[in-house]
Amino acid sequence: MAKQLMIYERAVPVSSERHRDWSVVLGKSYGFAKAVNSVPLLAAEFLAAAPNFTIVFAGDAETVVPTVILGMRDQENGFVDAKGQWTAPYIPAFLRRYPFVFSRSEDGKTFTLCLDEEYEDFNKDGRGERLFDSEGNRTQFLESMLNFSREYQALFERTQLFCRRLKEHDLLEAAQAQFTLPGGQSTSLAGFFTISRDKLKALPPEVLAEMARTDELELCYAHLHSLANLTPMAQKIAAASGGTSAAPAAKEVATV
Repeated sequence: MAKQLMIYERAVPVSSERHRDWSVVLGKSYGFAKAVNSVPLLAAEFLAAAPNFTIVFAGDAETVVPTVILGMRDQENGFVDAKGQWTAPYIPAFLRRYPFVFSRSEDGKTFTLCLDEEYEDFNKDGRGERLFDSEGNRTQFLESMLNFSREYQALFERTQLFCRRLKEHDLLEAAQAQFTLPGGQSTSLAGFFTISRDKLKALPPEVLAEMARTDELELCYAHLHSLANLTPMAQKIAAASGGTSAAPAAKEVATV
């Protein structure tokens, strides 16, 4: 496959014929994510991610996906240091799942577990966790990754239901963030959506009650509170690059 899903270079189906002697070391480095400035987030992760990340919604007029902002510029991740270590308390499941991923069939009914063969910590020397045993059967480790991918897919479907609810009630509005970089240059992030606090408060009582019952209201406010993390993130990136300030030029997130 061609490069897909931002961090995957060559994802192919896992098979005992092709990967029987393969092992993998996970969690040693997140260097594979150093050039992505945002990654998808599951609704189930909002409360864990909101204290440290800015949660927005990326997509278009038809479909949106919750996303965490990781950098101010393209190919910049302020949460991966020079040694490839993740520097935030929480790691999004999208990154913890790597180098595995599900591939969906054209009819959407079948999912196949794939792996990115370009991941640098695959090996045939027995280092880390084996994918298959000597008889070609899946190891407990591979079964655990299969189960994790299944759970991720199920939670992704639930996340899409939440996003459709937001679209249904017209709660999303286009937004952008402006930054002043070290040296005085200005840059901006655009192409994302945020929830309108005013529209949320104006929903009919029965709709708010239903969203409270399903915990969707809690997710909305977790997202809104997370927008305050944009300035600390910018300052952290500026400090890491030797700058003295990198706060937004105006509001942290402004609607457009």
